[in-house]
This record gives sequence, structure tokens and C-alpha cells, in this order.
Amino acid sequence: MANKRAFSMIALSLGLGVTAAWMAGKWIERASAAQEVPMSSVVAASIAIPFGTKVESRHLKTLEMPAEYVPPGSFTSLEEVVDRVSMQPIVGGEILMRERFTESESGSTLAALVSEKMRAVTVRVDDVIGVGGFLLPGNRVDVVAARREANRRATSETVVRDVRVLAVDQTAATEKNEPVIVRAVTLEVNPAQAEVLVRAQEEGTIQLTLRNPLDDEVVVEEEAPKPVVVRQVVAAPAPPPRRSVTVIRGTDVSASRDQS
Repeated sequence: MANKRAFSMIALSLGLGVTAAWMAGKWIERASAAQEVPMSSVVAASIAIPFGTKVESRHLKTLEMPAEYVPPGSFTSLEEVVDRVSMQPIVGGEILMRERFTESESGSTLAALVSEKMRAVTVRVDDVIGVGGFLLPGNRVDVVAARREANRRATSETVVRDVRVLAVDQTAATEKNEPVIVRAVTLEVNPAQAEVLVRAQEEGTIQLTLRNPLDDEVVVEEEAPKPVVVRQVVAAPAPPPRRSVTVIRGTDVSASRDQS
């Protein structure tokens, strides 16, 4: 009798244990389902991508992140980015955005870097004009033109402001930061600036001045005040007073006015 009771207690304990384990498993399953967050793939840079670089698969990697935090305008597959050209320097690990790349179609990589309605103009430089060789693709510069007047006096003025360097020599992308002596620099300008730049080279010499990348201030040159012309109004002299003459003839008296 005692053995039968013990067996019943063991069977009951096993049943309760199995039931508790089953209920705990269901609770964990429901909790996991409630906490599951939709994920999405985004493309990021595996290494730094310099300005003007044609993107290859070695530059890229994919990351998984919650779909609600995926920034709009990002890429979701590697194939969307490969063969595009970077319009700005990209740091390693950065999520890639569409507006920072351009399509690389037929033609050179440089042609893909030129913005819409802009032109690429190459100017000859040396180690002085080229800012000691520290110019790199993606930098922004001003162009100062100097010329000598007929009296041999030198004058200078900034003819083009805040233009982007597209290439140095025949290189549109570089990963080096050391100074490199170059012979030509290609600038991105609009058609009007291109005419001014070519004319400045023909009339004299030009000098490139390197801008801070955070300096977006637009300098407005004030026109010299025009001279004020003072006109002196001279009053006409008053006419001399007229003289009158009285003629007496007997009892007749007549008066006449001198017309002079």
C-alpha cells in the first residue's frame, strides 16, 4: 500500500513538472515573438573611399539593423553601389547614401564628377601656384588673378571664389595627404567662371588659394562710392535800374523812360 502511494506521488510530480515545463516553454516563445524586431540590410563602407573613386566590392560591406532606423536614401544591396563614383570622401564604417555618389556611365571618371550645368577647366600650376603641392581632389579654392597695367603697376583681384578641385594632374582620387608637386589642376566652374578664368590666364598670372572646408562664407565686395558732383548755381546779375527823363515845354510836361 505504501509503495502504491509513493508511486502515485512520483507520477503526479512528474506530470506537474512536465506541465510546468510546457507552460514555461510557451511563455518564452510568446515573449520572444513579441520582442522580435524587423531587420533590414544596409550597405556601409568597409574601408575609406576617397573622393572621385570608382567603387568596387572591396570597398563595401553589409550591416543588419532595425528596419525603422534605416536612413532614407541608403543602399540595400552591394550591386546598387558597385561602379558608382564617390562625390565626397567616405570614411570606413559609414552608411552609404545615394546623394554622395554619381553614376559612372560612358566616358572618363572625371566626366562623372562634373555636376550638372558645370564645366571642368584645367589650369597650369607649379609648386607655388598649386599651394605648395598640398592641393588634393575635393579641396575648394579661390582664384586670384594678377596683371600689370600700362604704368607697370601690378594689380590683383579674386576672380573666382569657392570652386572645387576635381583633379590634380591626371588623378581624380588620391589616398595620400603628403604634398605632391603637380603641373595642372582641374577645377569645376560654371560657364561664366570658365571665361573669366581663361581670360585671367591670358592677361597675366593666377594664384590658387586653399579654403578651409568648413568655410562657406560668401564674400560680397562693396563697390567704391561714386564721387558726389556738386554744381554751383550762380545767380544772374540784376538788371540796372531804368532812368526816366522829364521834359518841360512851357506848360506841357512829358516824361520819357530811358530804355538802356
